[in-house]
Amino acid sequence: MSGVDGRVAIVTGAGRGLGRSHALRLAAGGAQVLVNDPGVGRGGEGGDGSPAQGVVAEITAAGGVAVADHHDISTDDGARAAVTAAVEAFGGVHVVVNNAGILRDTTFHKMTTEQWQAVVRVHLDGSAFVTRAAWPHLREQRYGRVVMTTSGAGLFGNFGQANYAAAKLGVVGLMHTLALEGARYGIRVNSVAPVALTRMTAGLLDASTDLDPAWVSAAVGWLCTEECDLTAEIVRVNGPHFSRVRLVESLGADFVEPPTDDALAGRWAEIADMVGAKQGEAAVAVARRAGSA
Repeated sequence: MSGVDGRVAIVTGAGRGLGRSHALRLAAGGAQVLVNDPGVGRGGEGGDGSPAQGVVAEITAAGGVAVADHHDISTDDGARAAVTAAVEAFGGVHVVVNNAGILRDTTFHKMTTEQWQAVVRVHLDGSAFVTRAAWPHLREQRYGRVVMTTSGAGLFGNFGQANYAAAKLGVVGLMHTLALEGARYGIRVNSVAPVALTRMTAGLLDASTDLDPAWVSAAVGWLCTEECDLTAEIVRVNGPHFSRVRLVESLGADFVEPPTDDALAGRWAEIADMVGAKQGEAAVAVARRAGSA
């Protein structure tokens, strides 16, 4: 077996846009796909089963295998039910693509608690809950591929999207930890940061440029393959342009005692110099390594 042929894949938010494209890509590669989408609006309102059913129809018409699922993955019960549906339909789960998302954009000083929580629940909690429900299956079979969906807003910030940005950087932290915890079990966890024209980005991006979701799905499809052994990587896809994003740390500077304000200001250029920067790691990991030396 190679690629995703014969694998069982769960794609959340797969009724439209990027999720639909991911589901089609994986199905074309031979995966059996659970198309999860409750069919809510851009802001999470309402519900409609037809988008997920439509994608399933597209997949089966092309000779693939898929089932629709309408559970709300922003709740623990809904996420577990979605994973159970995949196991009951196809006998297991090997691939999780966390793509579901909503938007409640407004400036931070106007943002309500409900606007904050609604976005965090779908993007961050949903990614965590679905992955956690699938995790025992991935560990037991000592194989799994998980893809998170971050964004430029999470990585670099974006005006009016404090809730979305916080959630999208949150999934990066989740990715880094799960990549460490899953390594010995053959579980690889990566992220994509897409720039694509979908209903979520309607009116926000230049429609004259080639920002077909299929570009992003190419990265997702590859990260889900058996042959791709990458983990803890962030792949940014901006139309036909693919790049790697990393969190790096400068070499920094040492002080002999806690520095004064003036001392910090005086050496800031040295502290901030990114020449020779390296990938950062948790202080706990550094301490553990030093203790075992």
